[in-house]
Amino acid sequence: MNPETFLQLDRVIHEKGRLAIMSMLAATPELSFTELRDALAMTDGNLTTHIRTLQESGYVSVTKSFQNNRPLTTCSLTSSGKKAFTNYINLLEQIVQQTRPKQ
Repeated sequence: MNPETFLQLDRVIHEKGRLAIMSMLAATPELSFTELRDALAMTDGNLTTHIRTLQESGYVSVTKSFQNNRPLTTCSLTSSGKKAFTNYINLLEQIVQQTRPKQ
């Protein structure tokens, strides 16, 4: 097992909460803040902090609008977010392959 592989993991994505957000957004093109919060059982503040970190990294796009006269915040992966997530998953697959016993 090459320990250098672990050092290549994207630390922004690797954190548990952000990995969950990225995974959900990779599976669904756009989710509301409320959908993410409820599905991940996060507090508003915790989710906001993680989304901000992902947004600052250029991985997540946040759109604020109104629906039925109520504020609506939606999140989606940017193209660089999709690429970063794909690279992250590919690297995890490499790690798993390297740790499997040879048969």
